[in-house]
Amino acid sequence: MSEITIEEKPAQTKKEKTRADKQAEHIARIKRTLIASILGIFVGVLSYYLSTSFSKDSGLLAFMLMLACIVIQKHIFILLGMGSTKMGGKDWLYQGFMTFAFWFMTWTILLTSLPPALN
Repeated sequence: MSEITIEEKPAQTKKEKTRADKQAEHIARIKRTLIASILGIFVGVLSYYLSTSFSKDSGLLAFMLMLACIVIQKHIFILLGMGSTKMGGKDWLYQGFMTFAFWFMTWTILLTSLPPALN
């Protein structure tokens, strides 16, 4: 049996990176931020519509949806071929915060834009 070894590039210092390498990394970070933002908005809208359907524990359901969306991001990155193996803890914290922030803003705006209930 033959073993296939995958050669990885050694980590480059900032001085060794070319302009093209830096631009590629920057665009990858922008794409990851865009995905986190879009997912946060999507889950915020979904949370709003589910919270209007289920009045009991709607906040808990919405929060659980947001957490599930954060977990799903890694799989989305793999499907899109963006390689999430180079991301550290700080990067994942940033991704989670972006998703949370957009979820919170979207859900809050939708909840506060409801017309007052008629009695």
